[in-house]
Amino acid sequence: MKNDCKAPQPSNLGDINKQFYNYLWAYILVALSGCLGNVVDGIIVGNLISEDGVSAINLSKPINQFIFTLHLLINAGAGMLVAYALGQKNIADARRFFTRALTLSMSIGILLSIFGGLLFPNQTAHLLCSNEQILPLARDYMQVLLLGNPAFILMWGLSTMVGVDGKPKLVSLAVIIDNAVNLCLDIVFIQFFGWGITGSSAATVVGHLVGIAILLSHWWNPANRRLLPTFSADGLITSWRRIISQGAPLAIASISLTLLLLSANTIVLSTLGRTGIFAFAVCMNLLQVYNLFLSGTCQTLQSLGAIQVGKKDKEGLRTVLRKAFRFITVAMIITCVFVWIAPSVIAKLFGASQPEMILECEKALRIFALSFIPFCYIYVIMIVYKLYSQHRMALFISFALSLTVIPVLWLMARIYPNLLWYSYLIAYIIEAIIIYALHRINHISLTLKT
Repeated sequence: MKNDCKAPQPSNLGDINKQFYNYLWAYILVALSGCLGNVVDGIIVGNLISEDGVSAINLSKPINQFIFTLHLLINAGAGMLVAYALGQKNIADARRFFTRALTLSMSIGILLSIFGGLLFPNQTAHLLCSNEQILPLARDYMQVLLLGNPAFILMWGLSTMVGVDGKPKLVSLAVIIDNAVNLCLDIVFIQFFGWGITGSSAATVVGHLVGIAILLSHWWNPANRRLLPTFSADGLITSWRRIISQGAPLAIASISLTLLLLSANTIVLSTLGRTGIFAFAVCMNLLQVYNLFLSGTCQTLQSLGAIQVGKKDKEGLRTVLRKAFRFITVAMIITCVFVWIAPSVIAKLFGASQPEMILECEKALRIFALSFIPFCYIYVIMIVYKLYSQHRMALFISFALSLTVIPVLWLMARIYPNLLWYSYLIAYIIEAIIIYALHRINHISLTLKT
């Protein structure tokens, strides 16, 4: 069979190797903007306010995850289309997708601020928290989170687009400064201004605003103006449909995770009480650490992998895939070893002082460290299916990635409540088996379509 493209020369593969790590570390730092803020908030709140403050932040995570879902649905989906267009040197399409994605995502973010942050903050808090002792803390944290959500969306959206436009180092700088500002203002707002848990959420928003200002400097240089806004109503609905179609698998996985967070918080709180929900909050912060590496890997696959697809460079795409799987494997091994050696250190880092809470954290953290291994591989495989245009499999994984856990968690809570922490591990193993079976039954071939 005749090859549909020439194999890249060694120099091209060397360029891909260099680009992979430039994109990877930039996107890992971008992930800090979405997840490390919560981890830092949890550590500071746990030590300066209370263990219930850490639980309140965890109970608010479904909101943060929903906001991130909007970004994935619109900006991450458009980022892939922009990457395709730039790979094909179609600047007009790249500008059009860039403009329409940011306009749509910001409009939805503003509506969410009005309804969730201004009109119905109490109702939102009651929806996510049933414990009267934790509720006031959760309400204060959630309201600022909702009011500032346009800053979250714009920060993540601009990071994606600037990275795709070939400036991952600027993205890195913006995110580093964003998180430095967040960390400093966390302490200032909580300790010195006396704002309590509200100050923790406000510090995250201010940090994002600083990061946005840095990212906007990308367009000050005339040489960096391939992605200038272009406003036109022609083909508007078609463009939005393509953007949402591209981002749907990632967004569905994210909205499924939102439902999982909401369900898991409810089940753990009702089954194991305040001790259990604190241990679960620490575990979810551990997931944020895994997510730094996972998000960086997947964003690199989306951007650099999509460019190889646009060029029809099969060998280049294989190189990106190999390096992605190798990196995520090493990252998970190192993280798991650390968790198994020092789970009590992690618990105390988040302010755990009561012996029963430390003991529960030790048990939960070790089990969750193993649970996240199949989760990370399944998520990366979903991106691989998407790059090879196996949209149905990608969509199935998006649904199943989180929703598989809910029935297992529910059954374990009623039948074996003492083994509740094993629910995630059992669910992800079941899902991995199903994915493998569907791949073989449907005779799926991972080849680039010409």
